[in-house]
Amino acid sequence: MDESNLKDAILSKIPEITLLFWIMKICATTLGETGGDLLSMTLNVGYAVSSMILIGFFFATLAMQLFSKKYHPLVYWLVIVATSTAGTTMSDYMDRTLGLGYMTGSLILVGILITILAVWRYVEGSLAVEHIKSRRAELFYWTAILFSNTLGTALGDFLADSSGLGFGGGAALITALLILVILAHYFTGISKVVLFWIAFVLTRPFGATFGDLLTKTNEKGGFDFGTIGSSLILGSILVILIIYVSVKEYRGNDFATA
Repeated sequence: MDESNLKDAILSKIPEITLLFWIMKICATTLGETGGDLLSMTLNVGYAVSSMILIGFFFATLAMQLFSKKYHPLVYWLVIVATSTAGTTMSDYMDRTLGLGYMTGSLILVGILITILAVWRYVEGSLAVEHIKSRRAELFYWTAILFSNTLGTALGDFLADSSGLGFGGGAALITALLILVILAHYFTGISKVVLFWIAFVLTRPFGATFGDLLTKTNEKGGFDFGTIGSSLILGSILVILIIYVSVKEYRGNDFATA
């Protein structure tokens, strides 16, 4: 690894975008759905209190990520999980407690997310994650992720509950859209940055609908694992993947400094 590439590797705290990244992203966002529901509904903490607790968790993990000097898989994916769990309860609070409904809540969050991305593009000149090398760019990145995950919950709930598709149908629709994004990535000239953010947003409602599919009862079209069982399964898978990535990252750093 030459000096310039080594400097980029040190400065960048964002993982390489590979198939494994997307698998971990879907796993983390699905865990966010089941974990958020576990706190707010199964433990009966409520959406408002759960949101405050989980936003606090998000800020704590975000502080660790911002002040770290390099990419740490455990810290990075903890922040992703935090944005997912907080996004789940925030969306539920808007849609259910405030009574906005899934459609209205989704439209509000779409507007917020587009505004964040537009300001980010104007200030930084690019939305490409490869360019995230400054604290300001990091803050834009994580703010966009938090609201994309909140939007994903609202959109996923809309597809599962209000659209008539059900949990399986909602997951199937999002899967089909993700396949189209993959095909566009390889066979069209559409901006890779645009496709990345479309895929990033779509994986959240996929997690939301898939999370509902895991937790809901058989009568409601789910697998009836419950929020506890689903969270344990997803958490275990994510931990195994984080350990794998951490070992790979450690060996890669040893090789780079050898």
